[in-house]
Amino acid sequence: MLLSIISSSAISSSAISSSAISMVTSPGIPQYGAAVVVGLISLLSLKEILSASEHWNRSLDSSFNMTILPLLFSFAAIVVYKVTGVI
Repeated sequence: MLLSIISSSAISSSAISSSAISMVTSPGIPQYGAAVVVGLISLLSLKEILSASEHWNRSLDSSFNMTILPLLFSFAAIVVYKVTGVI
């Protein structure tokens, strides 16, 4: 009897604390916003530098475009999220 009271008390207190934590944290996109921006800037600058070299070819251009495009969409989503947060 005592064990069931203690276990139900522990379960209810953990459920309350987890719901309180989830109310405080912001969802999704802004958590990794700085990493997305730094990655996007570094890939864009690397693409610009390598495009002037003799090692640049169509395959390298395609590879950079495949990595830059998702980061660009994430950056746009972050901007929209921040703007809607201000409004």
